[in-house]
Amino acid sequence: MTIISDSLQAIQANIHQTRILANRVDDIKLLAVSKAQTAAKLREAYLAGQHAFGENYVQEAVAKQEQLKDCAIEWHFIGPIQSNKTALIAQHFDWVHSVDRLKIAKRLNEARLKSLPPLNVCIQINSSEEDSKSGVDINFLATFAKEINALPHLKLRGLMTIPAPTKDLAKQRAQFKIVGDAFNTLKQQGFELDTLSIGMSDDYVAAIHEGATIVRIGSAIFGARPSKL
Repeated sequence: MTIISDSLQAIQANIHQTRILANRVDDIKLLAVSKAQTAAKLREAYLAGQHAFGENYVQEAVAKQEQLKDCAIEWHFIGPIQSNKTALIAQHFDWVHSVDRLKIAKRLNEARLKSLPPLNVCIQINSSEEDSKSGVDINFLATFAKEINALPHLKLRGLMTIPAPTKDLAKQRAQFKIVGDAFNTLKQQGFELDTLSIGMSDDYVAAIHEGATIVRIGSAIFGARPSKL
């Protein structure tokens, strides 16, 4: 077996064990964060059973999609969204996790090809309230969710966050709990949501305990990230 397949197997086993400890009965999707990784490495992961990949850089992702068009991959865009990249994102991805402005949501909606199903989107929220972090203020979350629901070519699936880095498990869980509470509040208000995209290589265990349905893991699968392609 390869290093990548070994890593995937170990992470899936840990996700399963954590899910049991957290008394979770629902499924948790592993999203392989593949930015700056070669198409060959993605193919290796795909052949090991990993079919969902998250990319941050649009042109890099589109090039890899062309090289891997024979693979049934579910493509997720998880990086910051520039206005001039919305058409490429809308046309080449199945999911977008990082929607944090109405302007961007509208551009994605307008650019989504009518021949494709609605684009699955998550609202990115700033759970750590860091000025340097993108994300919607929780106080405006319900209003933003209503605005996205009014766009016919987008399907609002849930919330995403990138928390402040910390090794403290309690602090990790506290940040994720903020997102989970906001998610549950929106559901109580009638929004049909099913996705919490929280947790990365260093904190996905805490995220699972706080309700993560997607964990975004890169370095634990592929090793230290190389320079951008």
